[in-house]
Amino acid sequence: MAAAPPPLKDELDIVIPTIRNLDFLEMWRPFFQPYHLIIVQDGDPTKTIKVPDGFDYELYNRNDINKILGPKASCISFKDSACRCFGYMVSKKKYIFTIDDDCFVAKDPSGKQINALEQHIKNLLCPSTPLFFNTLYDPFRDGADFVRGYPFSLREGVPTAVSHGLWLNIPDYDAPTQLVKPRERNTKYVDAVISIPKGTLFPMCGMNLAFDRDLIGPAMYFGLMGDGQPIGRYDDMWAGWCTKVICDHLGLGVKTGLPYIWHSKASNPFVNLRKEYKGIFWQEEIIPFFQAVTLSKEATTVQKCYLELSKQVEDKLGKVDPYFVKLADAMETWIQAWDALNPPSPSED
Repeated sequence: MAAAPPPLKDELDIVIPTIRNLDFLEMWRPFFQPYHLIIVQDGDPTKTIKVPDGFDYELYNRNDINKILGPKASCISFKDSACRCFGYMVSKKKYIFTIDDDCFVAKDPSGKQINALEQHIKNLLCPSTPLFFNTLYDPFRDGADFVRGYPFSLREGVPTAVSHGLWLNIPDYDAPTQLVKPRERNTKYVDAVISIPKGTLFPMCGMNLAFDRDLIGPAMYFGLMGDGQPIGRYDDMWAGWCTKVICDHLGLGVKTGLPYIWHSKASNPFVNLRKEYKGIFWQEEIIPFFQAVTLSKEATTVQKCYLELSKQVEDKLGKVDPYFVKLADAMETWIQAWDALNPPSPSED
């Protein structure tokens, strides 16, 4: 009997930001080889990035980004992993899985290698339940269901837009926590997936993440970070806050938990502190801003939601620092660039 084809083989792209040769793909070969890769090369565009043989991929460097987007390339961060969102923009697939090049295959407690991509696909293809919390975690998993007292009218759930995976070994900590817990490792494997409740924000990590590009793609902008910007390491979190607010408004779901990857190395906490320094202060204003954001009834598409959000970023957060005025402008440019590369079909106009 022929083996079943890999799930979503022709409907999913894997996006990888990198500055180095992609030897790590050898470990992922059994899981990734059937899929198309979009590699976004950060840093020096004259450097040659080596990709192991046998993978189907396209690679974009900064020169390519400038050529494709022209003046709108200003919205794509430079010398920061936020450049990965260019890959989301040029993809033509329904789903995206993005992973960092220091993330290896993890093992479950039985010692079996974890196919992270397969679990993300399961998460995305099952509904989420953000409107009422199920104490048995994800009721759509084998061996679980809705518990007594869960309203039958809400059991259909909502479409899942985002699947947020976790990490064994090196935790995803900010610099101050890294400095006080330099030897801490995450060894705890929790076999659970949960829907993040409506109205609740979360710190999204981009190193092991999948999403439905058709449902939420234009909100997955990783901001203006890195070279020339006063902040770094908040790119994925910014995208997560924007995405969650828009998912809540449009009736979409976000799941977190499985799958795990093995995060192989800790970045330098002193370098991280320099990048995060302003963000550590700013987030105390940013979080209340997102908690209070409301979007209008007219905001019926992700693009419309995002443009409304950008105006509010300028109006409210612009008072915190001029950087946010610049970021709001980049958010608008991002949507213009997205729509230029992904023109809406007549039915969506």
